[in-house]
Amino acid sequence: MIGFLNGKIISAKPTQVLLDVNGVGYKITISITTFEKISTNDTASLFIHTNVKEDSISLFGFYSEAEKEMFELLISISGVGPKSALGLLSGISTDELKQAIVSNNIERIVTVPGIGRKTAERLILELKNKVRDIDEEGVTPEKPSTQKEAIAALTTLGYNLASSEKAVNKILSTIPECTLEELIKRSLHQLNN
Repeated sequence: MIGFLNGKIISAKPTQVLLDVNGVGYKITISITTFEKISTNDTASLFIHTNVKEDSISLFGFYSEAEKEMFELLISISGVGPKSALGLLSGISTDELKQAIVSNNIERIVTVPGIGRKTAERLILELKNKVRDIDEEGVTPEKPSTQKEAIAALTTLGYNLASSEKAVNKILSTIPECTLEELIKRSLHQLNN
């Protein structure tokens, strides 16, 4: 089975791309979300889902692994085929769909053309616990900086935001490599004097 392709884009349409991989042209069905991310490029790297039927082999390509995982979960649901799954992923981002499923937001899911209320309910019922494993679009959450953590700690203690920011920034300007604990202590000292 083909799981990943990297090659030169010969042609790209909102629902399909023709990819030249070492002289072989692969016709790959894609979501509009993937199209938007690759349409201005000369080359593309796509995660591939290979769909084998009695009379055909179809390739579905995705810009991110999270989108491919969501597609595979969607087509595992009775009554949701590859076309419906791609339509869903074209009308709503992977992260937004995951959020809608986890929070039982049927109204958001049915805004996608071709998805009815019963299908949306089935998606939520069957995928609620499975979608939690899908990473958010390959984005690693930004680690809060020491500065942000210190300001958050001070505001939690009741100090106003402007004063907290001023105190923290003043200390960081003189001691840039200050630890979080030291930064909070020094800021408290400054705010109380």
